[in-house]
Amino acid sequence: MYRRKGPMQIAKILKADKIMTAKAYYAKQKGKPLPENPYRWKDCTIVGILERMDYCGHTVNFKSYSKSHKLKKRIPTTKEQQAIFRNTHEAIVEEAVFERVQELRANKRRPTTAERQGLFSGLVYCADCGSKLHFATCKSFDGRQDHYRCAKYKSNTGSCTAHFIREETLKAIVRQKIFDVTARFIENIMDFREMVYQQQFAEAEKKMRWQKKQLEQARKRIAELDRIFKRIYEDDINATISHERFLKLSAEYEAEQKELTEMVKTEQQEVDTYEQNKMDFDSFAAIIRKYVGITELTPTIVNEFVKKIIVHALEKIDSKRFQKVDIVFNFVGEIHLPDEPQTEQKETNKQEKTA
Repeated sequence: MYRRKGPMQIAKILKADKIMTAKAYYAKQKGKPLPENPYRWKDCTIVGILERMDYCGHTVNFKSYSKSHKLKKRIPTTKEQQAIFRNTHEAIVEEAVFERVQELRANKRRPTTAERQGLFSGLVYCADCGSKLHFATCKSFDGRQDHYRCAKYKSNTGSCTAHFIREETLKAIVRQKIFDVTARFIENIMDFREMVYQQQFAEAEKKMRWQKKQLEQARKRIAELDRIFKRIYEDDINATISHERFLKLSAEYEAEQKELTEMVKTEQQEVDTYEQNKMDFDSFAAIIRKYVGITELTPTIVNEFVKKIIVHALEKIDSKRFQKVDIVFNFVGEIHLPDEPQTEQKETNKQEKTA
């Protein structure tokens, strides 16, 4: 019901369905008087719920601050200023789902004058410049002329070439790819898992082994620096070394320890992300099982399967027009099937210039 809806639309649906607001529900649970309008949802409340990482089982601190203890007004902090303590309580939302919601919110679909929205709006990117391909339509189009065009191309005056693809063509490509991937999964799940692992993780596994070794060495050195600092502090107290020498050594050791601590933090995040990605295969498998036998694409199916679509420029091979499209799936990235041709889609209809 709430898929493909914005915060304001969701708020209207909750109000129409007479779903109590969080404040009203809390009052009811505590036996307190209900607010005057217990179903008055606001879009800002919906945004707060969708962006709240606490539901993933993590505690987020320092979300706001006050300029003075005399002032009651709280000022929101940036995400970089916040501290996240992971796995502090039971999660009610999977982190992968939460991250996907943030991606979808970052790729908001804007309504067009023709009252049609692109099925892939916000997901399509140019292979050359990396810009989004914007959905183009108008009331005079019958739907077959709807297309996507690189944001940096403006009638051959922009900084990129005319990366262009019709929505009907893109639908056929994405639908066929999902069908092929689903068929390969159903045919032999274990072989499919091994294929995805080899494509996504085999090379990264070597890097992770090296990173884990570096982490272990860094943590040992941090602990060793603590012991060294304690010894030179005692030497300073006992006048075994001069105080100037102590200050110089302590500054060097503290700088080294700080650098190692930052390195450990960064490397550990990469290792955690890698381990999470390996676990995400089960999430992708659940999506495949959920949509076995689909015949047409819907916004829900597209959003659950696809993370990103990369469109290459048209090229001619032996007087035939071809267009390569890379599909990046949620949880597992790109999947290259063994019998899949390098050029994925032949463009049979000559593409017309559009205004």
